[in-house]
Amino acid sequence: MRETALTSRHKALGAKMVEFAGYNMPVSYSGLNDEHVTVRTKLGIFDVSHMGEFFIKGPGALDLIQGVTSNDASVLVPGKAQYSCLPNDKGGIVDDLLVYCMGKDNYMLVVNASNIEKDWNWISSHNKTGVDMKNASDEYSLMAIQGPRAVSVLAKLTPVDLTAIPYYSFAVGKFCGFDDVIISNTGYTGAGGFEIYCKNEQAGKIWDSILEAGKDEGIKPIGLGARDTLRLEMAFCLYGNDIDDTTSPIEAGLGWITKFTKDFTNSAKLKEQKEKGVSRKLVGFTMVDRGIPRHGYEITDVGGNNVGVVTSGTQSPSLQKAIGLGYVKTELAKPGNEIFIKIRENLLRATVVKIPFFKAE
Repeated sequence: MRETALTSRHKALGAKMVEFAGYNMPVSYSGLNDEHVTVRTKLGIFDVSHMGEFFIKGPGALDLIQGVTSNDASVLVPGKAQYSCLPNDKGGIVDDLLVYCMGKDNYMLVVNASNIEKDWNWISSHNKTGVDMKNASDEYSLMAIQGPRAVSVLAKLTPVDLTAIPYYSFAVGKFCGFDDVIISNTGYTGAGGFEIYCKNEQAGKIWDSILEAGKDEGIKPIGLGARDTLRLEMAFCLYGNDIDDTTSPIEAGLGWITKFTKDFTNSAKLKEQKEKGVSRKLVGFTMVDRGIPRHGYEITDVGGNNVGVVTSGTQSPSLQKAIGLGYVKTELAKPGNEIFIKIRENLLRATVVKIPFFKAE
């Protein structure tokens, strides 16, 4: 297994370590529920250095990005980022990603850890004009500091005005005494906060400094377990669960990042899906009967007929009830409809609901 620049610190803090996307990563420290509530009410720090960073620069950079991503990167100006996906040529998704505009003809793409090589090869195969591409994934560490107290704590460590960085925006500046650190407001928890992109050799000092700056505010290190429950309460898609090579962005409710003002991979087919409709849709649901839905569980109608599949599910720490995402036949996708989750041969009642599950105050 590969390690991040912070692995020794996780072990010293008593983290439970697991393999994730080929990396030795912390899944929990004090316990999933405690860590989840800490992020919702105070703040926590995550190591997500396993994520990948690609830099695409120079003439043709925007054209390449426009051709391989579903969203319209031409609207980005320096300091802005957008959520997007890489459609494949069969109607599915290679990966979902973030596109950062670092400057004129200068972009950073942030991709999922499990797809770094896959994404690099996919984008490279479409680079017909020799655009300058660099895979800097092994050079960068990434920390997410999430929670309502994140701004006040991080403000102690940087001269950058964090309140001037709105959602899906970022700044490059001094942080913990280091220059050119990327401070980004693109969180995956719905709890507010920032992500810090830095060089590996800077990661240890930055991690320690953030924990020290936040100790009076109740900061805790947070594992990947709580990251998953936090994102699920917001109904944010997880690649490999809710979206993959077989799910289209239209089916997944990602029409808002699928812009047909340009041509991109498989755009004609996806446009046809949007106009004519799809046979299944990704929905959120809450359990009525007692039981926790899990990835891969069958969704049925009242007669036990298969109508879909659960893609993500958990017992929500914030809502104190079981929630899930899954694909169902389009006629059952309306909020209020009753569906059934097959758990150990039992059909348990659930209700389709409007997402996100958790509404931030």
